[in-house]
Amino acid sequence: MRLAGRTVIVTGATGGLGDPIARRFAAEGADVVLTYHEARGKAEKLAADLGGRTLVARHDLGDPDTARDLVEAVIAWSGRIDVLVNNAVRWGSAQPGGSFDETPDDLWHRVVRDNIEGALTLSRLVAPHMRERRWGRLVHISSSIATQGMAGGEFYGAAKSALAGFNRSAAFSLGSYGDILTNVVSPGLTRTVTNGHIADSVPESYYGQIPLGRLLTADEIAAPVVFLASAANTGITGQVIAVDGGS
Repeated sequence: MRLAGRTVIVTGATGGLGDPIARRFAAEGADVVLTYHEARGKAEKLAADLGGRTLVARHDLGDPDTARDLVEAVIAWSGRIDVLVNNAVRWGSAQPGGSFDETPDDLWHRVVRDNIEGALTLSRLVAPHMRERRWGRLVHISSSIATQGMAGGEFYGAAKSALAGFNRSAAFSLGSYGDILTNVVSPGLTRTVTNGHIADSVPESYYGQIPLGRLLTADEIAAPVVFLASAANTGITGQVIAVDGGS
């Protein structure tokens, strides 16, 4: 995939999707920046597992200063930023037994602002470095909740839907500067190492809505993410790609 020597930022690298995404980039020879919010120990362990060139850095979706610090640290470390995977997420749902109109303001404000502004802030900060080299890849991780909906997911779905609007317009503005591509990957409910209790509780009827008849694994999400972020992808941009087993 011609990723060897390229610098890749994976936000939320300690999460259920972030870990396998980071591992795939490392396997392709990329220099991987692993961001974490609170789990520094997990990030450092992942870095040790990956070997190669890795950088561990803190990033908080709700704190723009950490985004600026992150980009400055990466440039000081490698001198370049080739790929950004906006994988970090701020989850929040309506109160159990309640509804979206009863959700406290501080909760829904945080979910919407952090998920939208966190991704856009970091995208804005890395864009100049991609334009300077006339090469870059952005991949934003969304969710099927944005299109299929879920009771309690109103604010999260709204935030993830916003990524599609940003992505589409950014494809035009970035593409005019060279080989700079941006896409959204939208997973469905996925089996990861962190959500086994949720995956195991899915009713049998749910599988009837999935052509493959099963939940995808985190590795199956990671594979297209890395492809879209690689030099092997030369013509896919501005798209929202569902990776959900066809549901």
